[in-house]
Order: sequence, then structure tokens, then C-alpha cells
Amino acid sequence: MAADGEATGAYREFKALTEAADRKFARARDLPLYGGGDHHSRKAFKAYTRLWRLQLERRRELVAGGLRRWEIGEVASRIGQLYYARYLRTAEPRSLVGAYVFYEAIYSRGYFAAAGQAAVVGGSDKHHHQGLLIRYKELRFIARFLVVAMLMRRVEAVDHLSGRLRSLVEETKSAYPKTNFKEWKQVLQELGRFLKADGAYKGSRSLRYDNLFDSFPSNLASIARFHSKRVLKLKEAVLTSYRRNEVKFTELTLDTFRMLQCLEWEPTGSYQIAAKELTENGTISDQSGPSGLIDIHLSSEISDGSLPSNPQKAIVYHPTVSHLLAVLATICEDLSQDSILLVYLSASGFSEQNITSQKYATSSSYAKATSVYPIDKPNSNVNSDNHLWLGPRGSGGPNNLYPEDLIPFTRYPLFLVIDSENSHAFKAEAQLQAIHNAEKGEPVALLLSPRIASAMPGAESTGNGSQFTYFLTAPMQAFCQLAGITSDIDSDTYANAETILLSALEQYEGILSTSVGLNNVWGQILPDVFLRRLIIRFIFCRAVIFYFHPEENGEHLPTCLPSLPASVSPNAEAIMAPILELAENLVVSDRFHFRHSVCNNKK
Repeated sequence: MAADGEATGAYREFKALTEAADRKFARARDLPLYGGGDHHSRKAFKAYTRLWRLQLERRRELVAGGLRRWEIGEVASRIGQLYYARYLRTAEPRSLVGAYVFYEAIYSRGYFAAAGQAAVVGGSDKHHHQGLLIRYKELRFIARFLVVAMLMRRVEAVDHLSGRLRSLVEETKSAYPKTNFKEWKQVLQELGRFLKADGAYKGSRSLRYDNLFDSFPSNLASIARFHSKRVLKLKEAVLTSYRRNEVKFTELTLDTFRMLQCLEWEPTGSYQIAAKELTENGTISDQSGPSGLIDIHLSSEISDGSLPSNPQKAIVYHPTVSHLLAVLATICEDLSQDSILLVYLSASGFSEQNITSQKYATSSSYAKATSVYPIDKPNSNVNSDNHLWLGPRGSGGPNNLYPEDLIPFTRYPLFLVIDSENSHAFKAEAQLQAIHNAEKGEPVALLLSPRIASAMPGAESTGNGSQFTYFLTAPMQAFCQLAGITSDIDSDTYANAETILLSALEQYEGILSTSVGLNNVWGQILPDVFLRRLIIRFIFCRAVIFYFHPEENGEHLPTCLPSLPASVSPNAEAIMAPILELAENLVVSDRFHFRHSVCNNKK
């Protein structure tokens, strides 16, 4: 009897600590992942550390008192969520690894699966209801695990988890025929579109900055000349995408998913080995009862001292205009004097009611329903030439983001990447009150997408995310997609193409860094590796699209402000030659118009 009393007391203590930890977790979860608030996360971590230690030290008593496996799974899942939130808040890779290790351990031990299955076959209404609740927990857990696995680039894990999510939804629909699973059907559809777009070229490299591929030592001396002047470092970024029917999974759109990785360092080999060992240790099977084998401090020992810290990034999912401006204001308050803020906006220039009046580049019904790139010039009568549109339905001022809305933030150095068919609204030539030449202290660097996306005749590009963002984050894959190349590329041919591309980017970087008369707006950010890589890829993107179109149509070309030197313009021989070599290597030179441009140059 005494033993029973101790077991009951231990379980009662566990439940009390769980309730207290859950309250701290709710406070941490409800706070935005920018502008402070990390102390709530630390408090939640501390509470779950105590809770985890209790189940580790008194596991026998807790099991005897009624502790169920899914309850331990719920605690471990919360810890994984806290690690993931810390990664989003701080951009620390070790926090992402921590989330992955916990999620993998939960999954391999079947904390939710066993309990959910037992409740299904239990028979009573109480067991049936409890089983449904646990199944929902398992579905949400796998969806979170999938996002972390995608960011970790664990292809095999993603394939396995996506299959498991599909089968679990089907199993649950059969077990609970009276329950509406419309929401999860939509999740599966989104997942399918996302994985198809993200895995179009499975042999491709990581999107993260890799010193082995993205750093060109031959240009370091030329870039060093800018260090004698003011040099700005990218330490903060705001990433947001708001498009109609865009490719997304949960609250992560494909465009922000790509840009997020593009602004991070690729972990070194030693870091990846450590993560793999931890993952393998985390899959120790212990089906006898709730396990305490996951070490809550494991990720604190994971480090990659050879790399600088990543820029912090605020991912703002489908914001209102006022919310986005509030985020920018909050982040600008904490900018240091040597910092520059990157603002990435991927959004339509048309409200939903005006999209239907536009003509599209393809004739398929699917593309007509999802495309945000009109083939013709926008109808000036709908007054949609001077703003980006952030809103789910309808139209009107509250959903319109105007260039002048960002002018107050030009008291700080800004690097703007605008991906929209209305990107021209940010050019001074298009609007007298545009952001360029109206700054309040700091000149702005702008990369602006084309008004019209390019594609091979009959090809659909909308299912792969924004083309401009694709070029900035994955230029090799973007080139293949533009040229109409499928994923069935010989591995040696693809590897050779990547070598040609890297050589081209190195050459472009060398030309830019030695150019006479480079505008100081670019000069003061060129030493930053992430921003420099975006600028070089912009040069590549602009040149590729220039040779894709025989006619001189500015609406197909991306632009930048201030202008870059003529030495890196698309019609420069040194810019064109590597693109011709790349196209010939991939046997698609007939899809470009190099001869036409060469003839024009000779004239």
C-alpha cells in the first residue's frame, strides 16, 4: 500500500509540474519570434527540464501510478517545439538539431502511435474519444517533424514521414468515419505540392552558404578594398511571402523556406557527423515503458566554432500591412550601427478580384487558377500599379503595401528584395514618391523582380515557387527550370554544369569587385558574404533571362537600384560567355538567343 501511495504521489507531482510547464509553454508560444521575449522560452525550458528529470529519476513509480507513454511523448514534443522556436528566434543551428533529435526519438519509440492504436481498439466511447485526441497529437507532431527534417535536408526522413502522414490520415479516417478530416486532406495536398517543388532536382546542393563552393579566395583581395570605408553586416532579416495559392506547408511558404536557408551557413563536416551520432543514439528502442533516454541538454554541446553566427530572421506568415510594419519597427529598434536589415517581400500586385481580369502566360486551367504573373501589362484602370497586395480576399487600402510605407525605415540601412509583378512600383522612374531617392538618411539597395516571369512555351512555372527567388537561392535549379529541363539529368552532366556555374559566379564577383565607379550603396555591403552572393546571383539571373528573350523587353528583366556597373550588364562578353557554355553543356543553347545578341553587340 505504501508503494501504491508513493506511486500515486509521484504521478500527482508529475501532473502538477506538467500543468505549470504547459502554462509557461503557452506564454512562450504566443510571443512573436522577434524583438525579445526569450526569457519566456528560458522559463519554459527550465520547467520542462525539471519535469524531464522527474520522469527520469522516478520512472518506475510514475508508470505504477498511471503514467502513459503518450504523456511522455507530449512532454518531449513540447521540448522539441521549444528548440525549434529557439532556432527561429536565434538562427542557431544547434537548436534545429535539438528539435530533430527529440522528434526522431519520439517517433522511433512510438510514444503516440502505440497509445492511439490501443485506444482505437479499446471499444468504449471514452477510449474512442481519447484515441482521436491522441491521433490528432500524432498528426500534428509528424507535421512539425516534417518541417524540421526539411530544414535539416534529411531526404530519407522526409520521404518516410510524408508516407507515414498519408497512411495515418487514411487509417484515422477509417477508424473515425464520422469525423471530418478536410483540414488534413488539405495539409496532404499542400505537402505534395511542396515536396514536388522542393525535390525537383534531388542531386542539387544545399541552399545554405558553403565555404567550399560559395567562397572564392581569388577575389578576397579585391573585396578587401571596401573595408577601408564603411562596411555593413547582415545581422537581421524579415522574410515574408503572401501570394494567392502559393506553394506552402503549414506556415512555411516555399519562397521563404528557400530564402531562410540561403541566409545561413552550411554546417561543416564535423558538425554534421555529431548530429548524425546524436540522431542514432536517439533511436534506442525502449518499448517497456516511458523512456528517459533523451538527454535534454544534448544540443548545448553541439557547436560549429569554425563558422560565424547566422543572421537572425523573422519569418512573417501572411501578415497584414500593419503587422508587417510593426515587425519592421520592432526590429529596427535593435539594429546596431554596423548592421543592415534585409527585407524580403514576395507578394502579388493584384487583389483576388482583379486577378481574374488578367491574362496568363499558359493556357492550362491549373495555371490560370494559380499564376500571379500576367502575360500582358496590368490594366491601369484597376489602379494596381503602385503597390504590393497583402490580403486573403477582396481588395482595398488596408491590404495595399505602398513603397512610401517603408520610407520611415530608411533611417536605417536597408537591403530590399521585392518579388512581385508590381516590383516596378519601387523604382523612382515609375513613381515620384517611390522609395528610391526619398530616403530619410540611408540610401537603399533594391533587387526587383521582373514584371513578367519567363518560361518555355507550354511550361508551367507557378508550381515551383517564384522564379526570381529561385534564381537568388538556387540558380542552377532555376536555370534548368527556365530552360525546360526535367529532373532526369545525367549526374556527370549536372555536376559539370554546377562547375561551370560556380566558375561563372566567381568571374562575375571578380568583375564587380574590381569595377571602377561602383556605387557606394553596393560597396558598403559587398564584403558581407550573404548579400554579395545575392548580388552575384542577381547578375546571373538578369543575364540568363536577357538571352532567353530575343526581343528587348524590359518587363521580362529584373532590375536593381542603384544601377550596377556596365561591366556586369547582360550584354557584356564576359557575362555572356559562361552562360553560353552552361547552355551548351546542358544541350539547351537552342532555347536561348546568343547569336542574336552577339550580332547586336557587333553592330
